[in-house]
Amino acid sequence: MLMLKKFLRDVPAVLGLLIVVIAVILALFPGLLVDNVDRVNRGDILQRLKPPSPDLPFGSDDLGRNIFDRVVMGTRSALTISTLVVSLSMIVGVPLGLIAGYRSGWVSSAIMRVTDVFLAVPQLILAIAIAQILGRGATSAMIALAVTYWPFFTRTVYAETQKIRASLFVEALEGYGASTTRIMLFHILPNVAAPVIVRATVGMGFVILTAAVLGFLGVGAVPPAPDWGLQISEGRKYLPVHWWYATFPGLAILFLVLGFNLLGDGLRDLVDPRLRRS
Repeated sequence: MLMLKKFLRDVPAVLGLLIVVIAVILALFPGLLVDNVDRVNRGDILQRLKPPSPDLPFGSDDLGRNIFDRVVMGTRSALTISTLVVSLSMIVGVPLGLIAGYRSGWVSSAIMRVTDVFLAVPQLILAIAIAQILGRGATSAMIALAVTYWPFFTRTVYAETQKIRASLFVEALEGYGASTTRIMLFHILPNVAAPVIVRATVGMGFVILTAAVLGFLGVGAVPPAPDWGLQISEGRKYLPVHWWYATFPGLAILFLVLGFNLLGDGLRDLVDPRLRRS
């Protein structure tokens, strides 16, 4: 309850939470704002490149499709990709970080050297290369992003596990004969959960942005998917006259990434007050 009160006093974090909650509601129930979800990819050539109006709040694209409807539907795509990528990265990165942080010797060294190799390569460059090899598509983009993001969880969990490994309660458990697996799963893992949650929250925003970049560069989602990065790529050729085409998907990315970053910062402040924002 005390932590909840502290969180609610953090206005930026509450704002971030509100943005994320609204995005999740739109992703789960797009019909709240979209008249016909099944027709979101169908256009009307007579409505081609219409500016924003009461009937078309965000205007229409080059095929006469309602940009507002496609931005709303793009929320589901963005959250689905980011959730799957972060989940896969956690499944791989957290166990590796636990093993490397608790054990010593060549096992720990091997895990961390591989992790360092992945961290040394710019994530976007590596993701583009992997997506190109796998072929264009949302699935390829998710695999590429998961392959490049798991090291961040490994590094986070490794650092936290090493701190806990030196604690007296861990030495006591070892003295009582507790198995390595039991110590890692039931005693160390719960203590590293908070930093992992913070990393996952911030990572959601980062993955959304990176996935949009992949879509923009043509190695992510394929038409006619309502992907924000793809919409910006399609709309850039009509700038600056038909500015609405690329502007509103870009604003959607901005607000959702900002929401996750603000929420992640707020959670980080609760987990470690020493890192509190100035």
